Amino acid sequence: MLLLQNARIATENSPVLVESDVLIVEGIIQAIGTNLAIPEGARVIDARGRVLMPGMFDAHVHFRAPGFENKETITTGSEAAINGGITGVVMMPNTRPALDSATAIATVLENAKHRSRIPVYTSGCVTKNREGKELAEIEGMRGLGVTMLTDDGDTTNDPAVLLRAMQYATEFGMFFASHCEVPELAGPRALNEGVMSYRLGIKGSPACAEEIIIDRDIRLAHAAGAHIHIQHVSSKLGMETIRWWKSRGDVKVTAEVTPHHLMFTDEHIGDYDTNYKMNPPLRTQADCDALLEGLIEGVFDLIATDHAPHTPFEKAQDFISAPNGITGLDTALVSLYHHFVEPKKFGWDVVVKRYSAEPRRLMGLPVAAIEVGQKAECLLFDTEAETTFTREFMKSKSQNTPFIDQTLKGRVDLVILGTEILLER
Repeated sequence: MLLLQNARIATENSPVLVESDVLIVEGIIQAIGTNLAIPEGARVIDARGRVLMPGMFDAHVHFRAPGFENKETITTGSEAAINGGITGVVMMPNTRPALDSATAIATVLENAKHRSRIPVYTSGCVTKNREGKELAEIEGMRGLGVTMLTDDGDTTNDPAVLLRAMQYATEFGMFFASHCEVPELAGPRALNEGVMSYRLGIKGSPACAEEIIIDRDIRLAHAAGAHIHIQHVSSKLGMETIRWWKSRGDVKVTAEVTPHHLMFTDEHIGDYDTNYKMNPPLRTQADCDALLEGLIEGVFDLIATDHAPHTPFEKAQDFISAPNGITGLDTALVSLYHHFVEPKKFGWDVVVKRYSAEPRRLMGLPVAAIEVGQKAECLLFDTEAETTFTREFMKSKSQNTPFIDQTLKGRVDLVILGTEILLER
C-alpha cells in the first residue's frame, strides 16, 4: 500500500497540473483526492512539487537481440527504459536472424518474459530476412500477437511487394511501419546534404531521399486500405506531406518524431562527432522548427526514440565508417523536459499524450492513466532536480549519445508498475 501525497498530476487532456494525493493498493489506484487519510500500514511518499504521470511507452527501440548482444540485450535495454520512466517498449525486427517468422518471434518474446521487468512487445518483418523480395511469415507472427510489420533499418524497396503485403496483412488487423529512404539517393547516409556536408567534405543524404518514400508508402496504403505508420520523420517537407495526407481523411496514416530530430541539427556534428550520426540524419534548424510545430499540432501522433545502441569501438571509427544510431531510453524524458517543457515550448500534456497514451493506442493496448480503478503504471518526476548522464548512471549497454556527461534539468525519481516499484532514487 502506497500513498503519494501532494503530487501534481499530468494528463494528456489538459496542460494544467492538479495537485492531489494518490492511494495505491495492491497495484491499483484506489483513491485520488486532497488530504486523503493515511491507511494503517501504508507507506507515505511526500511528492510535493513533483509531477506524477503515466509511465511512458516507446514504440520504436532496438534491443539487438538476437545476434548483436554486444550492443544491447533485452535486459539492459529494458533497464534503460525503466531508468528513463518508460514502462513498455516495441522492439524492431532487424536482428540476426531477423524476426520474420513465428519461430523467431516466439523465441524473442519468451526471452523477454524472463529478462525484462516491463512489458516488451516486438514488431515483425514485412519480408523474409528484410530482403524486400518475399513476404515474411505474416499469419504465423500475427498468431503470436504481432500487429506492427516493418523492414525497419531499410525501406521495403519493391513497392509491388509492399502493396501485396498491405493487401494481405490488413485483413488480420495489422499495420505497417515505414523506414523511408531511397537507398540510391541516400548514399552513405552519413549526414544531411547541405552546408555542413560540404564543409566536412562528406557526401550528404538529401531530404528528398526520405520524402519520396513517405509519399510513396502512404499512396500504397491508400490503394490497399491499409494503416501506415511513418517512422522517425526528419524533414519539414516530410512533415508537410504527412499533414496533407492526413487532411484528406481517406487513408489511415500515423507518424512519429524522435527527440533527437527535435533537438539537434547537422551543425551539432561539429568536428565529426559520431554521436550525432544517425539515420535519417540530423537536418537543419528549419526542419527542427517544423517538426516541433508538427508535434504540437498533432501531425505527429507519437514520440519514439529509435533507441539504437552501438559499441564504443564502432562509434570511435571515422565519421563515414561509424554506424548510424543514438541511444535514447535513458535520456528521452529528461531531455524533453529540459528542452521543451521547462522553457514552455509545450506542456506535460503533450508529453503524456505523445509519449505515453498514443504509442499504446497505436499498438492496441490499454492506455495508462492516473485514474481510480486503473493499474498503477506511473512515474514521479522532479522538475527542480537535475540529471547528469554519466556512464555509471546509464543502464543501456551502449552510451552512444550526445548527452553523455551532460547535466540536464529534471529527474525521474520513482517508477511504479502494478505492485512493484521498479525505480526509486
